Amino acid sequence: MRRTLQSVTLLMAEDDDDDFLLASDAFKKAQLLNPVKRVRDGEELMEYLQRRGNYAEPASSPEPGLILLDLNMPKKDGREAITEIKANANLRHYPIVVLTTSNTEEDILRSYDLGVASYIRKPVTFKSLVEAILVIGRYWFEIVELPIDGVLRR
Repeated sequence: MRRTLQSVTLLMAEDDDDDFLLASDAFKKAQLLNPVKRVRDGEELMEYLQRRGNYAEPASSPEPGLILLDLNMPKKDGREAITEIKANANLRHYPIVVLTTSNTEEDILRSYDLGVASYIRKPVTFKSLVEAILVIGRYWFEIVELPIDGVLRR
């Protein structure tokens, strides 16, 4: 059973309110209608994925089909979160796309070594961000086959 474009929830791990608002506007401008949920740091991301605390209710915290992850977040940064997700047999199947301002070779190599699906440097202009969101949406929700919910939940 293939999920429709709109049925896949995006989970965005982003601590910066302005960056999240810009991304939300870019999703709308790109006509990406997927539900977008937000967490503000790596600890909150892990709570969401493990259905703990404020994220225990699946109706308000739907299973993500894709995680967009900033590397530079407070509490637990993106690198630590990726390490924890990929080490957990119940979570490692989630595709993670790093969307960050860092373009250091070390961050790029380490992210791929940890198992991310893609690494994207945050575009500087809104127009470029919309274009990136269009490509992300097309690739991840129209071209790639994502696991269906029954396979995701173990």
